[in-house]
Amino acid sequence: MTMLTRALIVLCALLLVAARPMAQEKNGFDLSNSLIPVDEILSGGPPRDGIPSINDPKFEPAGDSLPWREDDLLMTYDQGPARYAFPIGILNWHEIVNHESNSEPVLITFCPLCGTGMAFDPVVEGRHLTFGVSGLLYNSDLLMYDHQTESLWSQIEGRAISGPMAGTELEPVAIRHELWQKWRARVGDNGLVLSTNTGHRRNYRQSPYGDYDHTERLYFPVSSTSRKYHPKTWVLGWTHNGESKAWPFPELADHDGRVLEDQIGGKKVSIHYDADAPSAELRDESGELLPATRAFWFAWYTFHPETQIFEAE
Repeated sequence: MTMLTRALIVLCALLLVAARPMAQEKNGFDLSNSLIPVDEILSGGPPRDGIPSINDPKFEPAGDSLPWREDDLLMTYDQGPARYAFPIGILNWHEIVNHESNSEPVLITFCPLCGTGMAFDPVVEGRHLTFGVSGLLYNSDLLMYDHQTESLWSQIEGRAISGPMAGTELEPVAIRHELWQKWRARVGDNGLVLSTNTGHRRNYRQSPYGDYDHTERLYFPVSSTSRKYHPKTWVLGWTHNGESKAWPFPELADHDGRVLEDQIGGKKVSIHYDADAPSAELRDESGELLPATRAFWFAWYTFHPETQIFEAE
C-alpha cells in the first residue's frame, strides 16, 4: 500500500467521521433526537436548576398563611377532600412543584413568560417522574426536564421533545386560578397553602418580571404570531378531538350571561368566567372541571395557530 493510498484512506475516514451528525447539547441536555428544531430551543438565561423547583413542598393552614392578600392569585388543586393552593407569587420564582399527597403525585407547573399554569400526572408507564427547570425555552415557554431520564418536556404541549422519553405525553390534570379571598370562601377550613418556607430566600410579594404581564414586549421569539389581540390578553384554551379553541377574556366579558355554552371537537362544554381574577373554568355536560389552559394570547396562538376563537356577538 503506497503512502498516497494510506493518506487517501485516512482522509476518507476523517470525512466520514465529520459527516456523522454531532450530538447537540444545551445546558447539558442531549438534543440529538429533538423533535423540534434545535435552533428554536433557546437559553432563558439561568442554567439548569438555576430556577429551583420545589421538591419537598411544605403547606400550612390557610388561616395562618401570610403574606397573601385578598386579591392575590393562586393556582388551586382539589385532591379528594383536600384543597391545595399554590400562590403565583411563589411559582413566579420556582415554576415547578413536585407535589404528592396520600401517595397521589401531581406536577404543578407555571411559566411566567407565557402565563401558563398547568398541572400533570407525573406517573408515566407506571414510573413516577419528578421534574426540574432546564433553563431552556421553546416558543418562550418553559422546557422542563425529568430527573430520571433527563428528557426535555414542553410545558404547553405536555410532551417530551428530546431524550429517552421523546414523544411521550403527560396526562393533564384540571386546576383552577382563583383569588385568595374566593378560594378561602370556597374551601373553608380544608385549605392548605404552599408555604413560603421553600428553603430559598425570595421576595414572594414581588415578581422578578416587573410589568411584563401588561406590555406588548416578548423576551424571546416565537414561531407564529397574531395581532388579533394584545399579546398579553388572557385566554382560556383547550384542545379536544384534534380541535383547538380559545376563549379570550375580553370576549367572555362582552358575552351576555355569566355562563357560556359552547362546543369543541363535538363535545359540549360550558365556560364560567370570573372577571375579578380574571380567570375562567371549562366544564363538561356533567359539570366536571376540564384541564383547560389559562394563557397569554401570544402563547396559546404560537402553539395552536389553527385555533378557533370565540367572539361575542
